[in-house]
Amino acid sequence: MTSLRYFLFCFVAIMSQAAEPEKLMLAHYMPWYGTKEVSGQWGWHWTMNHFNPDQLKQDGQRDAASHDYPLIGLYDSGDDHALECQVLLMKLAGLDGVIIDWYGTSAANDYAVIHANTRKLIPWLKKAGLRFALCYEDQAIGQMKLKAGEDVKQGLLDLQWAEQHWFSDESYVKQNDRPVLLVFGPQHFKRAQWDQLRAALPSRPMFFGLPHLAKDHGMDGCYGWPPVSGGKTIPPEQWHQELDALYARGKAGEAVIASVFPGFEDIYKQAGVHDSYGSIAPRSGQTFTESLDMAMQSSATLIQIATWNDYGEGTVIEPTRNHGYRYLEMLQQRKTALKFRVADLRLPVMLYQLRKRSAGDAELARELDRAATLLFDGKCIEAEAVLAAKLQTK
Repeated sequence: MTSLRYFLFCFVAIMSQAAEPEKLMLAHYMPWYGTKEVSGQWGWHWTMNHFNPDQLKQDGQRDAASHDYPLIGLYDSGDDHALECQVLLMKLAGLDGVIIDWYGTSAANDYAVIHANTRKLIPWLKKAGLRFALCYEDQAIGQMKLKAGEDVKQGLLDLQWAEQHWFSDESYVKQNDRPVLLVFGPQHFKRAQWDQLRAALPSRPMFFGLPHLAKDHGMDGCYGWPPVSGGKTIPPEQWHQELDALYARGKAGEAVIASVFPGFEDIYKQAGVHDSYGSIAPRSGQTFTESLDMAMQSSATLIQIATWNDYGEGTVIEPTRNHGYRYLEMLQQRKTALKFRVADLRLPVMLYQLRKRSAGDAELARELDRAATLLFDGKCIEAEAVLAAKLQTK
């Protein structure tokens, strides 16, 4: 009888562990970059009305609003070749998906372009087997300077569109069977207005705000972000304390999304946009590994990496000239069950570069499509052979 009870105890323990939700690793993604080649003009996020990407610097790189530079060069967020490269990099690094920075559906400023790029990105994510969620920028409503009451109408249009087209998608990230919706802030709507918006969404999204704003605005939970302020350099012990406080809220029962970041170094002051928010030193990758360790040890089941590609704030983990593949290799190391190699991370970039050289070459384009299919299927060795052969002939 004792042996039977012990067996049942072990069985229940194992089943309980198996039932625990896995942590989803999601990168915050900016879909707002534009190039002359694809969009007909350089987008604001490469220029900030100060830099001129048509000019080449001494190092041969274009003059752009960033302290770093994409390894594939300045790209357009509506370019299928760039999107293909990015989602394959995410897949091979072991990311589970992205949280897309979204400004709604209006035609004000560059919001329509961001919306179109978001719609273009999602099918690529799904092709790679990746998940997605939204981070709604309600500050966009404030920037539109709408009349009283019109702002709520625009918010309803935005969120009801997302409800109709995305929240029920099987690839959309959910928690407790409810779609997850981050709000950057909130910065515009107050609690009563959020109650109005919430009531119009049958799917009952879980709203997440920044830690210092979430409760007062009636959010369901909170998420972390690199804690910079006042233009100061934030030492490791300070941002460690900020994250400890965030995860303590999770232990106390609040819904929390963990935060991971490689550092922070914005270019706003140099661009003349406004004063710098401050900085967090990358410390040769140590900031990333420490914040990642804290996130993995927390009770949070969703982890947000801030960010995949915010060059204006220097929080980039995608491959760059300064850091190479450092952060994606670090992610690979944490995914012990991941079957992909460090060398595989070079293949999407190789594919992108060859695609850019293949204009008008139908035969080469077909071979590159074959290599892409192999990469999406996880057959990296076969894809490498195709790409290497084409690289030698090109």
